[in-house]
Amino acid sequence: MTLVTCDHLLPLVLLLLLQTWRGCCHPQCLDYKPPFEPRQPLLFCKEYSKFGCCDLEKDGEISVRFYNIMANFDHSGFMACGKYLRSILCQECSPYSAHLYDAEDANTPMRMLPGLCPDYCSEYWNQCRYTLSLLLEDFGSPQQFANLTATIEEDSRRFCDFLELKDKQYCYPNVLTNTDLNANLGFVSEDPKGCLELCLQEVANGLRNPVAMIHADDGTHRFFVAEQLGYVWVYLANGSRIDRPFLNLTRAVLTSPWAGDERGFLCIALHPRFIVVRKAYVYYSVSVKKEERIRISEFTLLPHDDNQLDHSSERTVLEVAEPASNHNGGQLLFGLDGYLYIFIGDGGRAGDPFGKFGNSQNKSTLLGKVLRVDVEDNDESAPYSIPPDNPFVEEKDTRPEIYAYGVRNMWRCSIDRGDPATGRGRGRMLCGDVGQNKYEEVDIIYKGGNYGWRAKEGFSCYDRKLCQNSSLDDILPIFAYPHKLGKSVTGGYIYRGCQMPNLNGLYIFGDFMSGRLMSLKENKTTGEWQYNEICMGRDQTCRFPKLINSHYKYIISFAEDEAGELYFLATGKPSSTARAGIIYKIVDPSRRAPPGKCSIKPSHVQIKGKLIHFYPKEGYRTTIMTAALSKIAQTPIITTPQTRRHGKPLQYPQGTTSQPITTLQPTPQATTRLPYWSQRPMASPQRPPINTSLPKSQEERLWIGVKMERVGEGNQVFKRPRGRDRGRGYKRGRGRKLRVGSVRLVSADGLSDRGRVEIFIRGEWGTVCDDLFNTKAGTVVCRQLGFTTALAVMKRAALGEADRSVRILLDDVECEGGEGSLLQCKRSRVGKHNCTHGEDVGVICG
Repeated sequence: MTLVTCDHLLPLVLLLLLQTWRGCCHPQCLDYKPPFEPRQPLLFCKEYSKFGCCDLEKDGEISVRFYNIMANFDHSGFMACGKYLRSILCQECSPYSAHLYDAEDANTPMRMLPGLCPDYCSEYWNQCRYTLSLLLEDFGSPQQFANLTATIEEDSRRFCDFLELKDKQYCYPNVLTNTDLNANLGFVSEDPKGCLELCLQEVANGLRNPVAMIHADDGTHRFFVAEQLGYVWVYLANGSRIDRPFLNLTRAVLTSPWAGDERGFLCIALHPRFIVVRKAYVYYSVSVKKEERIRISEFTLLPHDDNQLDHSSERTVLEVAEPASNHNGGQLLFGLDGYLYIFIGDGGRAGDPFGKFGNSQNKSTLLGKVLRVDVEDNDESAPYSIPPDNPFVEEKDTRPEIYAYGVRNMWRCSIDRGDPATGRGRGRMLCGDVGQNKYEEVDIIYKGGNYGWRAKEGFSCYDRKLCQNSSLDDILPIFAYPHKLGKSVTGGYIYRGCQMPNLNGLYIFGDFMSGRLMSLKENKTTGEWQYNEICMGRDQTCRFPKLINSHYKYIISFAEDEAGELYFLATGKPSSTARAGIIYKIVDPSRRAPPGKCSIKPSHVQIKGKLIHFYPKEGYRTTIMTAALSKIAQTPIITTPQTRRHGKPLQYPQGTTSQPITTLQPTPQATTRLPYWSQRPMASPQRPPINTSLPKSQEERLWIGVKMERVGEGNQVFKRPRGRDRGRGYKRGRGRKLRVGSVRLVSADGLSDRGRVEIFIRGEWGTVCDDLFNTKAGTVVCRQLGFTTALAVMKRAALGEADRSVRILLDDVECEGGEGSLLQCKRSRVGKHNCTHGEDVGVICG
């Protein structure tokens, strides 16, 4: 056993636990998510009622902890030290709490207390230095930190080395007064050029030119993704994909592997009453007797499978001959009126050269038009009927299906759900219309509207003769941009989801050729739309679990899920056969909705076939920490008995001996200590000798494989991974096999106090699903590993997903908190589950 002196070991241990932050700061909470505005005002940490990291429940927990600590004080001590303790405890609610606690990275150790500024720390030391052990009592056994803090409470330098955050701009309380940090706190961050900084989450990959993503609006929260080749796939709410396609039209679809081929399977729309009507409508290119056409078809679900269409049920709704292979349009959607809207291109080539005025201005053809048809109750009749209020029903030599005209090649349209609070904008139809030589445009579609092509391109004249025709009466776009920004607009959606309140009302769209993401925001007073480019967050802006800040260039389509969250579909190689397509969820890292507000519970989906689990393209680099390396509860440690404080002298033992915590007996002798409210320290009494000898296993847990540089120089620590996965049933110690129910934490950096939970059953390690898993279950895991409690339970694989070769062993785990292992808790049968590795649970122990 190695002996280490108190003067060297204890400060190192404390510095390890309170490692200082390195890098740039951004608003983030201790659960590794953005801050929020609480649904109800906070009662204790009131300064964070508008924006922070606590809801009313968490605020109440902090309040209870504060008053439990303050029960140790008399009135004068309460008045002198209460403000310091309250401020320190309330930093959990700060929008910069993750920074103050060094928790911006889920894979690095978290401080026990927030980082203080030097001046504030000195003031705290002068006024209330002996309260430090009270603040630390919740992080171990009640007595564990008394001796640790005793060595530094009399030394202001050591005391503040322990508590300070060296970055003077971001430490407490300077972080509250930093003008740059607080000027736009809670709003979408912008770079110096005004570009909105957002982040992305990858939700699907390996797709071949994904052209459309839709949902069924049936409570299942599954989504349907169409590939240009002719496949449509079903994805469940947990991200897994059903192995059998929803639809396979690859034999009928006309397309090619050539990059940029505009033909193919272009869109799908589900009937607005899909649960009852069980019909889907598709838009694809087809060759009929060597003539290229676009075909709109209707399919019906299989009678006993809600995840597959009956391929034999195809019924052609409409076919339109295409003079050329480009400008095929390709949008289907149902409006709030229940009618089916069909968006068809102008027929191709350049400049709409067909006829005197071009196809788009010719209302006797369906090319270059927005159509509206009624497909309701059509089983015993024609595939569709004409809505009686279509704008040109009574006009001679005009197709009655036409709802609007003068469009060139509209690519991706959407229906505005409307403002969640006021309903403003509900039902608006916005489209991106691809331009010719100079401009791309975004339009709002109105009944009977003429959108100007080929007379106009964007706001400018294209065909000057037609442009000067006084009868044109065209509707101008809400926005148009030149080809220096992009050459092929991809229409998007107005965000109306719940999770990112900052984005409400923001129309987000992109450009296929330039890969540029853009946004428009309506001025409610003037009706004008303000443009802002969207860029990926820099530095640590996107340093949240699962978030990324880059995407493939070719933006093919946008989508929203059943809850209104926004996505876009892009590829790195625009070919119908290249598996380079990815679906990205758009995420605002600046603000989220308050916890619980956006909770959804997808209804059950009956699956026929197998599930293919989703794995991001960027894999996890994994090292492992097992229970064998962290049995601190079984190792001796020297502690000081807990003493109730009332502003009276503290009781300390004159000497201690090395023995387990559970059997430690206090020594009745005492030494005098300062009252908590004393402002000037008296001469310090002789300190009792403190045994600092630690067993090797204890040292391993405290050091976590660290090489320390000079103490006090930035509190920097340098970690090395430790504990590697040695396969099934590997031996430890003196050859003993792992006990069934043993647990380990799998961490990207081999950290001992956090990681993905894995359990050893039937000779193999496997993961645990996060369904029903709470802090009581987390505490069972942490106690097995030698910790006192679970500080946090991390769901949705926030601390890492297991490789597909690792089995999921437990699901629906419900514990009371006192069990010896997860196997003693209420749970599903071993190996039985309905989840994926995207739901691997993780814990942070303390």
